[in-house]
Amino acid sequence: MNYENILSETSNGIATITINRPKKLNALNKATIQELHNAFDTADKDPNTKVIIVTGSGEKAFVAGADISEFSDFNVEEGAKLAAKGQELLFDFIENLSTPVIAAVNGFALGGGLELAMACHFRLASTNAKMGLPETSLGVIPGYGGTQRLPQLVGKGRAMEMVMTAGMINANQALHYGLVNHVVEQEELLSFTEKIAGKIMRNSTVAIAEAIRAINANYTDGMDGYEVEIEAFGNCFGTEDFTEGTTAFLEKRKANFPGK
Repeated sequence: MNYENILSETSNGIATITINRPKKLNALNKATIQELHNAFDTADKDPNTKVIIVTGSGEKAFVAGADISEFSDFNVEEGAKLAAKGQELLFDFIENLSTPVIAAVNGFALGGGLELAMACHFRLASTNAKMGLPETSLGVIPGYGGTQRLPQLVGKGRAMEMVMTAGMINANQALHYGLVNHVVEQEELLSFTEKIAGKIMRNSTVAIAEAIRAINANYTDGMDGYEVEIEAFGNCFGTEDFTEGTTAFLEKRKANFPGK
């Protein structure tokens, strides 16, 4: 599939999706959000794709925010629809994918860019990365899940400060806060992310999908995460991956998971 605003390639079981609007610092507009949805959906449905990495083109930005020119004249109803559509198409969609998604944050991740990174299952950052939710400086609040995912990741107090001050934190602060898992030099970011992806790919894709579902349940209103875990745990016993994994362990060999 041809895209105007992103690049997507798959190699050795890893789909790498790159937001490619360097002149706009990879800002998210409606077209880019739709293309990202399509690329993530395609990768998730491909049985050969085991891990998805999302990053930004160039050396300055992962995603520097939303394209403000698209909604600066919106009214109340239009603003609400913008947030709802974006969350449905991309942010909630990524969070609930069964394929693991890693954000490789290679520069500025601001506003919708940080919200995109937070929707991923976990995040790695380059040393030059800077992150923040500056929306209150524009007279609005984060609308793509930022007020919900940020406190889940860094705690209520830090989230309140970041949103209220509209300030940025650097990569080391993000690591200290638990917003990112690792920080490496920019030139090492993709290779380091692929190394972690490789570790994930050794394991059962079926079990990983169930684990994602169970972990997410803990953060979903009205759901009992423990009950979801029990169900997901039981489901694993009916899979070929479970048979292969336990047999390989008992036979003292490396498992060759069929992904079923």
